[in-house]
Amino acid sequence: MPIYEYECKACGHRLEKLQKVSAAALTDCPSCERAELSRLISAAGFRLAGGGWYETDFKSGQKRNLAGDGGATSAPADTGGKTPA
Repeated sequence: MPIYEYECKACGHRLEKLQKVSAAALTDCPSCERAELSRLISAAGFRLAGGGWYETDFKSGQKRNLAGDGGATSAPADTGGKTPA
């Protein structure tokens, strides 16, 4: 379950609430009891850091993310029997 952040527009009180994704947003401020709470948008608390997180870590054999290697898996170009320079 995600943790949502709320802020009261009336008194400025901020709170965090553990809620289901399908749960309705809170509206009543626990501090001033007015219906002025709004859900804040915040950055997720998930980050991949440190060594070891590479595109080839969990791939086997020749399976790789080939988006940036110039199409190495495509068939070689026809050179008309000549050796490329």
